[in-house]
Amino acid sequence: MPIELRHLRTIEAVLQYGSIAAAAERLHLTQSALSHQLRGLEKEFSLKIFDYRSGKPQLSPAGERLYALAREVLPALRRTQEELRRLASGRGGRLRLAVECHTCFDWLTPAMDRFRSQWPDVEMDIVSGFQQDPLQLLRQSQADLAILSAPEMAAPELEIHDLFTYEVVGLVNPRHPLAAQDFLQPADFLEETVITYPVEERRLDLFREFLLPAGVQPWRRRQAELTVIILQLVASGQGMAALPTWTVGNYADRRYVRALPLGRHGLWQKLRAASLRGHGNLPYLQSFLTELRASAHGELRGIRPLAAPAEDQP
Repeated sequence: MPIELRHLRTIEAVLQYGSIAAAAERLHLTQSALSHQLRGLEKEFSLKIFDYRSGKPQLSPAGERLYALAREVLPALRRTQEELRRLASGRGGRLRLAVECHTCFDWLTPAMDRFRSQWPDVEMDIVSGFQQDPLQLLRQSQADLAILSAPEMAAPELEIHDLFTYEVVGLVNPRHPLAAQDFLQPADFLEETVITYPVEERRLDLFREFLLPAGVQPWRRRQAELTVIILQLVASGQGMAALPTWTVGNYADRRYVRALPLGRHGLWQKLRAASLRGHGNLPYLQSFLTELRASAHGELRGIRPLAAPAEDQP
């Protein structure tokens, strides 16, 4: 006779309620059926599970080992059963985020906090901070939603969700000769040091959408991990940069940097999210996408709402 869940439940109930009779009543079994379970297990291993000499069931060494197993297995089983019930009701689930956007965390974190208050039964987490290839985490089932700042090729296994459009602005020191211009052109970057995040050029809006189409390669590229470091380097006159308008904030207000449009009409990009096909219609994921859009519109500079936020594309 193998050890079964019913044996573990029986041992737990006998200890919890103090007798086989009380345990049988709680488990909706007859006392003889419960005793039969225990005798069968004792016969299988030739070991006693309970010692009754004191009048109250006491665990034998074998019983202690089985009870330790019950304390390990039964709570995990009950948690899983409850999670499955929440999933079936549409109120529970798991939402792991993979974020490619360096500058998203300032507005992403408040959106996550508000979402958690609305969906307390959804387990939410960020997968290891910034990711250069978040779609790979989706495909490997290590993430449930990816936030993308670079356009991606359509793939049959993905659903793409548009969030909003945002402006990327060029940044120079206020004393730089270019600071007097109304906007920047690609040729303005030719003899300059450009400060960027340490990612491939194809993943940077400035290069992908503005410089490379014009055949311009800056004289030098310097890399920094943190947005605040990029802004400080620009403010100290050590190079130029390009960042979403919402990141510039106090630095431009206090005139530490000068923010200029990239091109006469500015450089506007679309922020997207992606999920695996079939997951995009989960109620809590749709609610989180709505919260992201609302959070950005309420808190960020230099963004434009989409014409129809519900236009999530397969």
